Amino acid sequence: MANEWEIKGRAEKCAVTEHLFQDGEYFYTLLFHDKEGFRRMDLSEEAWQQRNDNMQPFSFWRSKFEPPPPAAPEALEKETAEDLLRRYMLDENAQHANARYILSLMLERKRILKQIEAKEDGDGRILIYEHVKTGEVFVIPDLQLKLDQLAAVQNEVAGLLK
Repeated sequence: MANEWEIKGRAEKCAVTEHLFQDGEYFYTLLFHDKEGFRRMDLSEEAWQQRNDNMQPFSFWRSKFEPPPPAAPEALEKETAEDLLRRYMLDENAQHANARYILSLMLERKRILKQIEAKEDGDGRILIYEHVKTGEVFVIPDLQLKLDQLAAVQNEVAGLLK
């Protein structure tokens, strides 16, 4: 499960035809789940229409391509919720599972992440998010926290963001 938390960014070209995506062009993202974890494949409209119908992704969706924004200048700022989520996504420590879940909900509410789908797998429910600006995919287990657990986790996350 090492790749379970890996962030998969939007490709700039079709995985099949190698056609470079243009600004505003529609493409399809296919997310596959296998023993190594999650694997992303971005296809042009042409490759999507010519794909093998036996290809069964875990999830798929259609998006409009936006080129990645230019790199922001490095600044010493306090850690944001997005920074913290990214750091915890790379860290496989189970103790951060609650924080990853709450941070993803916070970023969804701020419209930074967009929930694409919620799927059931052998380990429970999984939430699939796409970063609105970069197209990166975040796969977050839905912990289905109860109301009496939320306050403690929110306080923990708030403390980390100070």
